Amino acid sequence: MAIGEAGSRSERSWSRPKRLEETMRARLGRECVYMPSCRLGLYVALRHWCPPGGRVLMSPVNDDVIFFVVLAAGLRPVQAPLNALHASIDIDAVPEDTWGSLSAVLTTNLYGNPDPAPELRARCDALGIPLFEDAAHAIGSEAGGRPVGAWGEASVFSLSKHVGAQAGGILSLADPDLGDAVRRTRDGLLTPRRTASELAYAVRPYAEAAVRGLGLRRAAWAAMGLLGLTERDGIRMPLRPDALARAAEEAPGLTAHDPWVRVDMHTYRLESGPLRLRRIGRRLGRLDDLLAAYREGTELLLSTPWARPRAGSGTQPLFRVPLLVDDRDAAIAALARSGIVVGYLYDPPLDDYAGDAFTDPSPAPGAARWFARHALPVDPLRAREAVDVLERSGARPAEPPEDLSGPGERAGRLGPSRD
Repeated sequence: MAIGEAGSRSERSWSRPKRLEETMRARLGRECVYMPSCRLGLYVALRHWCPPGGRVLMSPVNDDVIFFVVLAAGLRPVQAPLNALHASIDIDAVPEDTWGSLSAVLTTNLYGNPDPAPELRARCDALGIPLFEDAAHAIGSEAGGRPVGAWGEASVFSLSKHVGAQAGGILSLADPDLGDAVRRTRDGLLTPRRTASELAYAVRPYAEAAVRGLGLRRAAWAAMGLLGLTERDGIRMPLRPDALARAAEEAPGLTAHDPWVRVDMHTYRLESGPLRLRRIGRRLGRLDDLLAAYREGTELLLSTPWARPRAGSGTQPLFRVPLLVDDRDAAIAALARSGIVVGYLYDPPLDDYAGDAFTDPSPAPGAARWFARHALPVDPLRAREAVDVLERSGARPAEPPEDLSGPGERAGRLGPSRD
């Protein structure tokens, strides 16, 4: 191969992530750096801004992988009290001495519902600490008239979620001068791309389509479980506290924490090859059409008796709409019988899951426990089917205890319903 040809191919390969960065930069008005995954982007941000041993306020209703990313960065998770109806951080319920002990705040924007970013931004500014936004569920969502992801020193987006690329992420930066330094940090953490992994990624959509077309999704999951190919026995992965304590002795660092951080995505730090980058680019190019479809489904789901829409927030293009049902397990089973698989469950809350050996528990855990037990995250793209199933099954709305409702929400439903 001629040197000129090799150089040309290298330049084309390098241009692909740059195009993804430019697309997201145009949406956010901020510097954007491509990452092979959202979780790696968050790790890079935490390591850049937070010294080891720092304390990070976060939501207890969150993916356990994010919890382990915080631990891998050598930081102490501090679980925040939540609003019971939408699981956003309840700022007023965080004790003042907790605020004074923090090194950073990490939002969740659970299912696309935004955390109170303007108020958190003001708090962080007053304390002189960074705000990080986990916007994995929240491409297209807004808070305070600005896109989610435009408030913090850094924000992370998952291109596996709304975009559906099953790979890729974006780390967005408030300071454009940090872009090159962040890219160098990222490059030092990447593992080399593998041809076998690229080929597996290429054929995965066709294999999944075949499974869906033959109605074999549940059978496929059962077979994977019997073969020991799944990494979760339930909603949360096994904590393995003794091994986790040993890993903590080597923090900060991804290697010791890799058995936890890689769950559900073993390629989270793999250098993205051209097949992945091309597919991500195609998917990202259709993002606005996807967001319109998400918004339409969200409107329908928020009109149902199981929804608690947020007052004055408008209709966000939610990644999942958390319906609140009395018997969540029965509702999941009814949906499964119709081929609708419910994922993105975060029960129990992280402080109950991990215990005080690994995290500071929330001072008011009741709201998070109630939400985690009753939230049924429904895909807006299957809104009509899901509503029909829930209506036929007789699913009842969950009524939160009055003392778990946030201020101004004790009067009942916060929007239209079909009661």
